[in-house]
Amino acid sequence: MQKLNDKWMRILGVPLLAFTGQWAMYGYTNVPYPDDWRIPFFFILGSVVVWETNRWGIILSRRKYPDLTQTRQRVLYQLIWFAFFASLIRITQTLFYDLIDLWQSEDYFQFKPYFFNTLVSFAGTVQIAAYYEGVYLYQRWKVAYTEAQDLKKVNLQSQLDSLKTQINPHFLFNNLNSLSSLITSDAQQAELFVDELSSVYRYLLQQNNRDLCPLTDEIQFIKAYFHLLKTRYGDGIFMDMDLDIKYLSYLIPPLTLQILLENAIKHNVISVSRPLTIRIYTLDGNLYVENNLQKKKMAVPSNQIGLQNIMIKYKLLAHAPVTIYYDEEKFLVGVPLLTPTVDVMPG
Repeated sequence: MQKLNDKWMRILGVPLLAFTGQWAMYGYTNVPYPDDWRIPFFFILGSVVVWETNRWGIILSRRKYPDLTQTRQRVLYQLIWFAFFASLIRITQTLFYDLIDLWQSEDYFQFKPYFFNTLVSFAGTVQIAAYYEGVYLYQRWKVAYTEAQDLKKVNLQSQLDSLKTQINPHFLFNNLNSLSSLITSDAQQAELFVDELSSVYRYLLQQNNRDLCPLTDEIQFIKAYFHLLKTRYGDGIFMDMDLDIKYLSYLIPPLTLQILLENAIKHNVISVSRPLTIRIYTLDGNLYVENNLQKKKMAVPSNQIGLQNIMIKYKLLAHAPVTIYYDEEKFLVGVPLLTPTVDVMPG
């Protein structure tokens, strides 16, 4: 629940508001100020009830419309709440005053206490709520700014990782080695390999300035990328795709699939006798990458930067969780697919 830091308002502000309202009702109207203890008592009691009721309106509005982009809806929600409950409480209170014969000038207060009591209560609440709304907007802006800065750092790290992949001597050596073998054995396959290698590097270079990309682009890239892996490992690696066509226009952080495939290759045995099978499929608005688990005997050092980057990106871009599950037989990562209309923070 959204908290409202109004400790001092409840301790000092409400009594002060009550005395201000009391002055507005009696002092401003030039009506003789009644020497009756019930006047300040009921004004304070009424102010406490009004504020405790209206603070819930503020809290509920923040819960229902928490984002900066929903400020108009949140403020309108509060104004309607204040108008309704301030009127209801103050009219009820004024009726009670009539019942206990609290007014000393019945002719003057035949109608005006209802109007003044409600107006003072509503105006006072709106001014105080405006202050708290300003504080809330500033806090939300700070959160949005911090998240935007964090996203920039993640993007820089992602670009650095992408650059490392592009110039990684092992990655380049393995692919050139595969190409060399194909040139002597199968010129047609060598030509296809060069085309796929070119597609991989072109895609890597294009992603530096993108926070999200359509799933169809990522799938085309990963097919080219897997072609390189398949050429190298042969029947030691397989990939199976089962994608619902309706999700192909959905969005995903670029290079997500590459990171997940690299993670599977890095930590598992790959051989003809023990092939690594990678499944990529969609289900209930999520994209899953699953592989059979066959860990290498010698553990490969890992700082899990790739998976952490994916989780941070999703947290900042969509506030959506990434699913990670594993047991003795499989390792699975699920990432939400974002609708094309998703609001993306500036990167």
